[in-house]
Amino acid sequence: MPTTRSPRRGSMQYWPRKRAKKHHARVRQHAKPIIFAGYKVGMTHAMFTDSRPNSNFKGMQVNWPVTVVECPPLRIAGIALYTKDDYGTHKAGQIIHPDKEFQRIQHAKNNGTLDNIKPENYSSIRLIAQTQPKLTAIGKKKPELFEITLKGTPQEQLETAKQKLGKEITLKEALQAGAHLDTHAVTKGKGYAGPVKRFHVAIRQHKSEKTKRGIGTLGPWHGANMTKVAHAGQLGFQTRTERNKLLITIGHETEKINQKAGFARYGNVKNEYALFKGSLPGSIKRLIKFTQGTKKPEHIQLTWIKI
Repeated sequence: MPTTRSPRRGSMQYWPRKRAKKHHARVRQHAKPIIFAGYKVGMTHAMFTDSRPNSNFKGMQVNWPVTVVECPPLRIAGIALYTKDDYGTHKAGQIIHPDKEFQRIQHAKNNGTLDNIKPENYSSIRLIAQTQPKLTAIGKKKPELFEITLKGTPQEQLETAKQKLGKEITLKEALQAGAHLDTHAVTKGKGYAGPVKRFHVAIRQHKSEKTKRGIGTLGPWHGANMTKVAHAGQLGFQTRTERNKLLITIGHETEKINQKAGFARYGNVKNEYALFKGSLPGSIKRLIKFTQGTKKPEHIQLTWIKI
């Protein structure tokens, strides 16, 4: 019987497999707008009464693994102004109302007010959101910045910006339990890895020349295409998106989720938190951003959480 061979291994969907530039994911402008963000705490498991109409376990108690994400309020530190022409959308300016923590990112002064802005001169107005890691137990003070897209016309966006500038947005204002969300995060970095671990290529026969944990001969492949061969290189610490993760519940009573000794390598949850079904990309303490998913919301009845 012939030996089964796999000459082509590894997905070409993500290329090149390089390290991310930042510890938080970049959500491109053509993607869905960011709704909220939070810090990954860890995993536990919980019991639910399955009320899904087409489920095989309808009406029964089910046990699901869940991921805990701590979501301190987001502070709206400023607004970004955009114009549009034949070549695309361009940033025309911004107005920043910095606080003490914002100065850790960049030194900025209060450079203007919203009263002088004429919305007819701009194609869109976005909010500049600032995370507040100082409210958590992760031992970090430097916040992250990202933009939140607003709905409506530039005039309506300006009115919303006037209401939100300098204020905070809480988790319950942005998200609802039972929603399906797309999660964006930078995965756990694993450093330099060989092709067996990185692309799961087959280990060669023990009498093979030179190496067993390599890809063997390149055959007719040209040297110009060597970058697309399953070679050794960086594994992990790359931006990844997981679609339609179920947001089970939103809680603010931290005593219901905190363990006696705190979560491993994280500590105790101090702010509002969200429970997601299954695992989420990224390591402990890493920022995860959420955008709207495509599935319809579900009603999940939570009965017990392991502490």
